[in-house]
Amino acid sequence: MRAGAAIRAAAARLDGVSDTARLDAELLMAHLFGVTRSELLLRHMGDPAPEGFAALVERRAAHEPVAYITGRQEFYGLELRVTPATLIPRADSETLVAAALEAKPDAARVLDLGTGSGALLLAVLAHLGAAQGVGIDRCAAALSVASDNAAALGLEARTRFALRDWTAPGWAEGLGAFDLILCNPPYVEEGAALARQVHAFEPHGALFAGADGLDAYRVLLPQVPGLMNPGAIALVEIGARQAEAVSALAAAAGLEAELRRDLAARPRVLVLRWANRA
Repeated sequence: MRAGAAIRAAAARLDGVSDTARLDAELLMAHLFGVTRSELLLRHMGDPAPEGFAALVERRAAHEPVAYITGRQEFYGLELRVTPATLIPRADSETLVAAALEAKPDAARVLDLGTGSGALLLAVLAHLGAAQGVGIDRCAAALSVASDNAAALGLEARTRFALRDWTAPGWAEGLGAFDLILCNPPYVEEGAALARQVHAFEPHGALFAGADGLDAYRVLLPQVPGLMNPGAIALVEIGARQAEAVSALAAAAGLEAELRRDLAARPRVLVLRWANRA
């Protein structure tokens, strides 16, 4: 079967499983050819479909995310390696990167709390040519992925990754202070209805944060000021209905919050500054 026909059949198979069935099929086919989706559509639709395509389609039909099947995900113009040890970087989180670059374009030291694949940290460092970055995570497997991504992007010399858990005493010792702090913490309510491809495959420890989804903020935000240089900025991603509650937690820690919305106009990021200090 030719690639074009195989893609059409795969899209029909995935209809009802994915809202982007045709795109999913094209991405899986491009992965097997070892080319970009654009190259596939331009040059390979008439070629014989590679062996193994049907097996990949069946994995997707079982709701496994395309990014885990291919091991790759694009984020803020970067191609990143991802595994089931890491959340899949989402376009919504690009709002945080854009806000960080706007708020602190002169940052010299950047900290990413819960770095996962390294997506936030590496996207920011790629646009701040002189900055150094530190990414922490409590998952050693995630840190391995982040380290691989830094090396692949030529950012290895400007990054350091450390196994740290912000719920553990003394976790911040030796990190120092930073000009820019990034964090996409767990913020989903326990028991929330999530798409099967998220709930069944992505790491629950990076998703869920107590009955109201605020447990990570309660632990982390009181500790953030101690990591900030004078004039520093911290940015946290939030759920669509959490802006008021997280802003109140930030205020209790001495930080004022400014809301940023994503492209769908949903509350997405809080930009945090010292309330009474330059």
